[in-house]
Amino acid sequence: MTGFEPPRTRNGARHAIRQVILSSRPISWINTAFPFAAAYVLTTGDVDALFVVGTLFFLIPYNLLMYGVNDVYDYESDLRNPRKGGAEGALLDPGLHRAVVWAGVVTAAPLLVAMLWLAGTSHPWSWAVLAVSLFAVFAYSVPGLRFKERPLLDSMTSSTHFVSPAVYGLAAAGAEFTWPLVALLTAFFLWGMASHAFGAVQDVVPDRDGGIASIATAFGAAATVRLALALWTAAGLLMLATEWPGPLAALLVAPYLWAAWPYRSVTDAASGESNRGWRHFILINYLVGFAVTLLLIWWAMAR
Repeated sequence: MTGFEPPRTRNGARHAIRQVILSSRPISWINTAFPFAAAYVLTTGDVDALFVVGTLFFLIPYNLLMYGVNDVYDYESDLRNPRKGGAEGALLDPGLHRAVVWAGVVTAAPLLVAMLWLAGTSHPWSWAVLAVSLFAVFAYSVPGLRFKERPLLDSMTSSTHFVSPAVYGLAAAGAEFTWPLVALLTAFFLWGMASHAFGAVQDVVPDRDGGIASIATAFGAAATVRLALALWTAAGLLMLATEWPGPLAALLVAPYLWAAWPYRSVTDAASGESNRGWRHFILINYLVGFAVTLLLIWWAMAR
């Protein structure tokens, strides 16, 4: 019959869609959408078209570009990584690589055009922030740049992935960058570096087997964990320089320190054991995110 699709074809299409979505790390969507949304709405006080479009962009297409492109170019090393193939990263069939990249481009393009148009010329440097954000997304993974294989720069680039949506939201909303705000953004950036560094520890063995350099393969597992602990601590101290009730957020680094502390002396050979701490980290992110939301509401009500 015309138009009839065999079950196997439909199942194949559903599988492909699931794999494309999985490659965008749905568990992490909120980590990029929330910084933009919070920064924008707390500055403008409005839920307008740019808020909606920007939140949608940083929720799904942004993550599809960031993680999907990474999964495509890291396929060979991911084959050696037991973490891949689930919530912590899709092990994409090579036949889906092109589909993942195009899915990111096609879903992102119209939203990007709308964001540029809605931001207009009143805040032109928001365009520059968005350009830096997108550059960081691709520079992390694509051949020729591969910032993920440049120790320390890998953690800085990864942190940019999460901080830049907030900076874009502030820029598009016309925020005034006061010293307390700069302290907050710097703390956020150090938090992002620490998070990436600690996450890299669990992959020391598969990364070395795959010939991939990282902050953890360069510094060693134990030194990288200690660096992450120091960066989280510095982030907490910087929060003391923010507007009230921001200093209370200094306490929110404690759960991260708790999760990473047991691995401060882990050997490179046993570095995979830190995956347990990383799984705690994922849960902690949601709990801390809830606490941060309450603090932001408190701050907004006190203005």
